[in-house]
Amino acid sequence: MRIAEWQGEVERLMSARDPALAPIVAKVERGERLTRDDGLALFHSSDLLTIGRLGDLANRRRNGDRVYFAANQHINPTNVCVLRNTCVFCSFARMPREEGAYTRSLEEVFAEADAAHDNPTREFHIVGGLHPKLRLAYYLEMFRGLKQRHPDVQIKALTAVEVAHLARIEHLSVREVLQAMREAGVTSLPGGGAEVFSPAARATIADKKLTGEEWLAVHREAHGLGIPSNCTMLYGHVETMEDRVDHLLALRALQDETGGFLTYIPLAYHPDHNELGEALGRTGTATSGCDDLKNIAVGRLLLENIPHVKTHWPMVTPFISQIGLTFGCDDLEGTVVFERVYHEAGAGTPMWLAYDQIIELIRGAGKVPVERDALYQVVRTFEDWVPGQTMARPQGPQGPTFEIQHRARAQGRGGRKLPVLSSAVDGAE
Repeated sequence: MRIAEWQGEVERLMSARDPALAPIVAKVERGERLTRDDGLALFHSSDLLTIGRLGDLANRRRNGDRVYFAANQHINPTNVCVLRNTCVFCSFARMPREEGAYTRSLEEVFAEADAAHDNPTREFHIVGGLHPKLRLAYYLEMFRGLKQRHPDVQIKALTAVEVAHLARIEHLSVREVLQAMREAGVTSLPGGGAEVFSPAARATIADKKLTGEEWLAVHREAHGLGIPSNCTMLYGHVETMEDRVDHLLALRALQDETGGFLTYIPLAYHPDHNELGEALGRTGTATSGCDDLKNIAVGRLLLENIPHVKTHWPMVTPFISQIGLTFGCDDLEGTVVFERVYHEAGAGTPMWLAYDQIIELIRGAGKVPVERDALYQVVRTFEDWVPGQTMARPQGPQGPTFEIQHRARAQGRGGRKLPVLSSAVDGAE
């Protein structure tokens, strides 16, 4: 093949296979902000490689070859939740007397956190259910106790839904709850509970939860107090492509206003052990690898004002997450000791990854591993990592592993029964 022919073939391969993406390619190359129509074109397109190339370009402009990760530990103090029968996509929650329900005492939480003494933990990620009897004082004492025992570990705690719940039962404002959390040692908020902001989708999957506007309002209040946060979108259930784009644009608008979001995390729905999965007739993995990668790339392209995009490997597998590092993602989450919420929904991924496994996944993608804390301050850059420096397996209060007790399916449990959702599902494919 002549040089001119070879160059022409390369240009053809690098150009968009889907003509609808050609103007978007030009916009991204010029660094222009994408529109709602652009977002819809990206989600509806099957030209995954072009979408991934654009996401990678947008990420490299902002983050170069750096990929962040955290030595973090997940703590779920309780799975008892007043929304148990209405958040039909959730497999984690239990009613107080339901089999598998638990609530940790503070001493049990502190014992679980003690794994941080023997491991390079930099962040506690604390979320749980909306327990009807756990008051704000329980959480504040927990945060203070953790900071006293682990002064160098940052605390990222309580979703917007949990914050609003505590404000309601304590007859306080959201701002007052956030101020108390900050004074007790909370560094940032996680991004969970957003699901998808579409009122129609929320009416099906979580009709008693905070509305999208209420979720945004909690994060707006946090940002106003100097508490940064993450943001998320749950995809792969009953949402439409329009729902996805509108959700991302709402996040972008708040970021324009406050600048308080640190990272965006697309979260893949898991259908096992919940009512929604039963109504949809789904088991196993609800999303495809292509959709997982597309959500990473489109998130990076539409949310150009949010510094980081994280792939949550417990939901999509470490290997999809590794590929995602070339689709616009610059954060591989972390060691995640021990994750329960998505494993209750049937996630077959490990409960944790060792330190060197994270580093090798990043290096295998041709990227530079950078350990961070909860605020994306650099702890260490691994330019010359020597394999084999494995992090010891943490020992929690129940022994070397935590048992996952999958709850029963919907039949006979008094949960909210859903109609056949074929028309809604069509929009999510």
